[in-house]
Formats: sequence, C-alpha cells, structure tokens
Amino acid sequence: MLGFCPWKERSRLAYRIGTVFGQKSQLWYHLPPLDSFELMSRIYELKRGDYYSRRDDLVRRFELEPYLRTPVRKLSLGERMRCEMAAAMLHRPQILFLDEPTIGLDVVVKHKIRELILEMNREEGTTVFLTSHDAGDIERLCRRSVVINHGRVIFDDTVDAMKRELLTGKTIRLQLLEPGEPFRLEGVEVLEQNDREMTLNVETTAISMEQALAHLVARYRVSDITIEDPPMEQIITYIYARVGHETVSAAGGANPPAEAGGPEAGPAKKEEAG
Repeated sequence: MLGFCPWKERSRLAYRIGTVFGQKSQLWYHLPPLDSFELMSRIYELKRGDYYSRRDDLVRRFELEPYLRTPVRKLSLGERMRCEMAAAMLHRPQILFLDEPTIGLDVVVKHKIRELILEMNREEGTTVFLTSHDAGDIERLCRRSVVINHGRVIFDDTVDAMKRELLTGKTIRLQLLEPGEPFRLEGVEVLEQNDREMTLNVETTAISMEQALAHLVARYRVSDITIEDPPMEQIITYIYARVGHETVSAAGGANPPAEAGGPEAGPAKKEEAG
C-alpha cells in the first residue's frame, strides 16, 4: 500500500493514512476537540506553522468553531463525526479509511458529511475507502464498488456499471394533462395508472427508452416525465440473491456432508470510493 508493506513498515505507513470509525472515537471523551487536535499534531510530528494553518482550514470547512472548546462527551453524534473527520485529515493523509461514517446520523447531517468527503477527495486528491451498509453513501460518494459476501468478492466494478448491467429496468413516471386509455406495450409493465398519473417499468433489454417514450408521447398529453434508475438497495439485494441462487444450484448435484451445517448468517458488504 502506497509502496509500503503494511506489516513490515507499519509506522511509516501510518503517517500516510487516516481512519474514521463510526462507532469508535479517536477523540478524547472528556476533552474538547481542540485538545485532541493538538495531541494528533504531536503524534504525527507536524510543524507548528503547518499544524495551525491546517487546523484552521479544517475548522472552517467543517464549521467546527462552536464546538472546539466543548468536551466531546457533550457533542451530538453529528458534531462529533465532523470533528472525527477533521482529526483524521490533520496530517493530510493520502488514503482515508471510513468505516460506517454516517451510521446513526439524521438526513441533514448525513448530507453534510457526504459533501465534506467529496470536497476533500476533489480538492486534495485524497483516496477514500468507504465501508458502509447505507446504500445512499455508496450512490452519492463512490465511483467504484466492491461487494463482499462471506469473504469472497462477488462484484468489483464502477457504480454506474452496477446500475446499468445488473438491473436493466428503469421506472418512468408521467403526469398527464387528461385521462387516457390503458397503456399496453411489449417490454413495458404498467405499475400504476389513473386519470392523471402513470408509473411504468421499462425492461431496456426488450425495448429502448427512446421507443417507450415515443409511444407514450404519441398516445398521451404529458405535462411531466421522470425517469429513474432502480434504487441502490434493490441492486445490492439482487446481487446477493443471485449469488445465493448460484450457490444453491452448484450444491444441488453434490453429495450431502456427513454433518449438517450452514454458513454464518449476515453477509458483509463493502463499497469503495477512490
């Protein structure tokens, strides 16, 4: 990693990576974040001028000024996670490992944390490895995704490829100016239709979006059209369901083991952003 052998050159590598754990803090619980930042600067042997400049920049980006002198134990989860991110970035790591960074956060704070991660990646070129069971994190942050099931990589490609190749259906939602007749077209499933609204699922392997839209516009007076990709949760569920089916099929012709037993429950999922 970064030209170092992790188990032989652990100390040298540690200066070039940062970590944030959603359920484990690196900040001192009874001290304010400012004191933890000072401690981290000493651990990473930062020059005083570089430290003060970097600290002030991160405080500005993460909007930490109101919390700097408040003991960590008194901070909300969202406030603490922003301080955790700043602490991990103090020494300008080349790689940042984030383990469930948005776990337990409300929608507003999640959005703020995601925007800050994207900003650091874009402006400083920091490579981010993100592990999460929140599909929203993956969809909004990652370009590449790795899905792991029982220690085995079952998918490794771009997030766009995951959406495009694994689930070929798209959802079309229409707002109608006036009622129309029931819609029927091969390759298109009507999920819902009433006088003013229609929701359709288009199987793009059977019919192109262009053809489906042409039929719709020709038959109805449309005021608005929305086209949606399948949600990330649905794609990930499909991946695991497919792997489970393949495993069962492969085991179908095998002789049963002498002692019955099954794999541990709860497959792990890992996504990666770079």
